[in-house]
Amino acid sequence: MEVAELTDLRVKAREQGVFLKVVRNTLAKRALADSKFSDLDSALTGPLIYGFSIDAPGGAARLFKDFSKQNAKLKVTALSIGSGLLGPDKLDAVASLPTRDEALAKLLATFKAPVGKFVQTINEVPSKFVRVLAAIKDEK
Repeated sequence: MEVAELTDLRVKAREQGVFLKVVRNTLAKRALADSKFSDLDSALTGPLIYGFSIDAPGGAARLFKDFSKQNAKLKVTALSIGSGLLGPDKLDAVASLPTRDEALAKLLATFKAPVGKFVQTINEVPSKFVRVLAAIKDEK
């Protein structure tokens, strides 16, 4: 990748809250050796750039997915969320994970739906009674 392309990637990463690091593979292997990410050891070959997202688990995946559409030189070799090595074929699935705000909004909508239906059902009884009275009044 050219310097300008890498700079553009870093700017987009900063905007999305993703940390990008270029680290020697031997150093990365030592750092990951006794951690839950130790299974990434087999994927650490060749020139790599590492993306870390603290706020949203899919943040780095979204960044790399969007940027790889513009730049064919960027290839995702491996992913890891929590524990377990994921192949590059899982990039779309990880990138489609909701952000924290989106997940909270969906959760609250799920909590709100039954309450709304209950209130609507309770409100329907007096409304129906009033409509029946109005129909009787219109008949007379």
